[in-house]
Amino acid sequence: MIDPKPFQDKTAELSQLLQERLGIRGKTLSVKLRRAGRLLPRFARRAGGEVAQAEAMMAHPRLAALVDADRFTRAATILGDHLKDIDPKERRKTRALHLVASIVFNLALLGAAVYAVLWTVGRI
Repeated sequence: MIDPKPFQDKTAELSQLLQERLGIRGKTLSVKLRRAGRLLPRFARRAGGEVAQAEAMMAHPRLAALVDADRFTRAATILGDHLKDIDPKERRKTRALHLVASIVFNLALLGAAVYAVLWTVGRI
């Protein structure tokens, strides 16, 4: 019989990393991964799917024997390494800068449109 303790520890660690690094909340790892969506790159989503599938299989005693430990470890390592590389402070700062840049760009477009209308009317 396979000991489920290492699997549960690793999924708990990944779940904690998702909450700390991306701010995603949820009851289970699969819920958190679904909510993460496009915040994770394709390779990390795929690895997360494998980990979530193994987590679901480990909940059933007969299916637990079918879980490939090496594949689970490889997928958990891929997802964990990616999540550890994410800096939450840098992520917040980048999002704020993108917001400010889009506002400035929209104001520049509005100014150009107002100038064009005033020029065609003959006020400038």
